[in-house]
Amino acid sequence: MNLGIYLTRSARHRPGHPALVCDDRTWSYARLEERANRLASALVRRGLGPDDAVASLAWNRGELVEVEFALYKAGLIRVPVNARLGRGEIEHILRDAPVRMLVFDEAHREDALAAIAAAGTGCLPVALDPAAATAGAPAAGARAPLPYDDLITEGDAAPVAVDVAEDAPAVLNFTSGSTGALKAAVQTFGNRLANMRKTLMNDESRPRPDTRYLACGPITHATGMVLLAGVFGGSTTYVLPSWNAQAFLDTVERERITATFLVPAMLNTVLAHPGAGDRDLSSLTSVRIGGAPVSPQRLRDAVALFGPVVAQGYGLAETTSVVAGLSGADIARAVTDDPELLQSCGRAAYDTEVRIVDEQGRTLPPREVGEIIVRGPDCVRRYWRAPELSARTFRDGWVHTGDLAWMREDGYLFLVDRKKDMIISGGFNIYSTEVETVLYEHPAVQEACVIGVPDEQWGEAVKAVVVTRPGTPVTAEELADFCALRLDRFKKPRSVDFVAELPHNRNGKLDRKAVREPYWASATRRVH
Repeated sequence: MNLGIYLTRSARHRPGHPALVCDDRTWSYARLEERANRLASALVRRGLGPDDAVASLAWNRGELVEVEFALYKAGLIRVPVNARLGRGEIEHILRDAPVRMLVFDEAHREDALAAIAAAGTGCLPVALDPAAATAGAPAAGARAPLPYDDLITEGDAAPVAVDVAEDAPAVLNFTSGSTGALKAAVQTFGNRLANMRKTLMNDESRPRPDTRYLACGPITHATGMVLLAGVFGGSTTYVLPSWNAQAFLDTVERERITATFLVPAMLNTVLAHPGAGDRDLSSLTSVRIGGAPVSPQRLRDAVALFGPVVAQGYGLAETTSVVAGLSGADIARAVTDDPELLQSCGRAAYDTEVRIVDEQGRTLPPREVGEIIVRGPDCVRRYWRAPELSARTFRDGWVHTGDLAWMREDGYLFLVDRKKDMIISGGFNIYSTEVETVLYEHPAVQEACVIGVPDEQWGEAVKAVVVTRPGTPVTAEELADFCALRLDRFKKPRSVDFVAELPHNRNGKLDRKAVREPYWASATRRVH
């Protein structure tokens, strides 16, 4: 099989149609196909084969799409390095994965060359920007960078389609998740094909030639998961070089964007942006929210801003794509008739199977909380070079997610917490997301994180760390009382801290571990 054939086909069918737009540059399908072919053939001519990997380290830009499709065509392994990683983590990836080449931008030149030299793997540095190729001598032990465009000119424009096995590694998705240790989910070419198929089966967000998709987050990660399906459908992808709410609103209005994907942290900044409600966002037909839990109140706010086009999904790197989805129709119905549904992340998506199980792996009845396990053709089977972790996570064909949830009688999934984030106070289990959901209903709360902190009497006590909306003063007592009226009293925050901002990890998710750490730094017993 070869995933690059879908670009070749779209380039043949609609060569002049815009495939990709970034800043003031536009790639037609014909241009994207030619450059991806040239890069793929150059890599093959340099001796790279199916067991070799090419890594990328750059902020959002169109060339990253060229690289992705060139690697599909050449049957090589892609290693997308998060652009926010530190030098030591980059070095770890270069040592761990079979990276023969690292493509980087000018902003990451110093870190890229230093990591290559420290890793000592002989990896070839390739500079996307001419200035990055010539600026100063490389670090000791690193080779001089090869200009990216020189590599492109080495290749041939004829279509490339190296045949690979469906279970061959396509992407090593390195993530720290909640553990802090980098690990790579091995996504195969078959996993990626299943992800594309699942996207195309969704009537609400299926890419078509008239689709204008705005990629707001890192296209190397979740935001870019629809690129393959977009090329299959002949749509146009607009890449936002960096995130800010003003640029998002300007681009949607100016380019008449029809579809986009936002993580909750992005959604919060858009909703808080002055004048967002005065912008013409009527072109949007699909606004998907994912990457982290989103509160019911924020979904209501999103529908009020964007209209009945908001959907949300639940997925993880180990499942390649969405596990469950709450459609726009679901959310519109929930706003008017079924408010409980706003707390759901949806029903199992297409050919995905979802079960809720207890500690012994037994399926639980509706409305009982247990661990989510998932099975399907897009599910990963192993981590890269981590057999013990793989054995714990991937069992009997199922991915054990570590997420706690319950399922309604009609199949809707309700996420409640990560296993390790559950608060145990006085013997009672308290789910942080349940308390956060209530806090988000208060008009003064812009963002909230609920954690357990040390308590001599109860073991752990519930604490809320809150960012307030500008111009909306509120006291800790008011927020605690607000929660007490809506929750069992043992679940209300025993204390509330106010901060200017909450930490987020490199993928834009709330970093609960970083919020929790200062409160446990001096504790004699660490329960997390």
